[in-house]
Amino acid sequence: MTTIAAPVPVEREFTVRSRSQLQLAVRRFARNPLAVGGLASFLILMAAAFVGPRFLPFGYDEQTDALSAPPGTDGHLFGTDTIGRDVLGLTLRGIQWSMLMCAVFVVVACALGLIVGALAGYYGGVVDDMLMRGVDITLTVPFFVVVLVLAAAFPSARSPVGVALLIAVSSWMALARIVRAQFLSLREREYVEAAHALGARDRRIVLRHLIPNSLGDITVWLTLGATAAIGTEAALSFIGYGVQGSEVSLGRLVAEGAAAAESRPWLFYFPGVTLLLIVLSVSLIGDGIQDAFDPSRTRHR
Repeated sequence: MTTIAAPVPVEREFTVRSRSQLQLAVRRFARNPLAVGGLASFLILMAAAFVGPRFLPFGYDEQTDALSAPPGTDGHLFGTDTIGRDVLGLTLRGIQWSMLMCAVFVVVACALGLIVGALAGYYGGVVDDMLMRGVDITLTVPFFVVVLVLAAAFPSARSPVGVALLIAVSSWMALARIVRAQFLSLREREYVEAAHALGARDRRIVLRHLIPNSLGDITVWLTLGATAAIGTEAALSFIGYGVQGSEVSLGRLVAEGAAAAESRPWLFYFPGVTLLLIVLSVSLIGDGIQDAFDPSRTRHR
């Protein structure tokens, strides 16, 4: 009687598990200590901004009898302003609005830049010429001048969301150029030609092939653009064209505290340091994302 030998188990010691580009990028990002530190700092600031106010004894808009009190007075950890409002509560409220402004900026600027850049890069020809000439003409005007003109022309729109929209409408052109350059290169690849041969529609090719392979550059621009948006809002507030009304932002707090930086430094330094930490953390995240999607950049440093 012939016996059948049991199948020999396959050795898995030297096999390589396949990973997608996104998985490899996440793994590289996790190995970057500066990027991970920036992400941790950003998450801590967000948690403090959206959870911390529940544990504060004073609301950000609550006026107390402690006028211009230094830090640590009567439970005010960051002190109070000239009308008795808690500076810590104001700072946390400023983080909330600054993050909302970043979110509005990212959504609007990404949508505009992605649509224009995708149409120009994918179709080329007359469509490319018309769209990119308009982008080039817009880029000849200094960015900050455009924002100032729009802020002066629409003073009623200078709420946190309105200021974010003004900044987004003035700064999507660079993303459009990046997306166009990526699409011009990717549309000649073999997998795009194969998709055309199989009868895939243009929308499917763009959504399934071109945009996913351009996510690295798009994500890097969005993170760097978010830091620029925060800085632009702070600059606008400093010269009187920023957020108006009852709401606050970090830029507005820094602008209002700059006048009292010598006599009441806590009004300037606490919001200013918080603003600096947000910009620094987002910049580190953007740099880490760029290294994760382009590992050759790290090797050539």
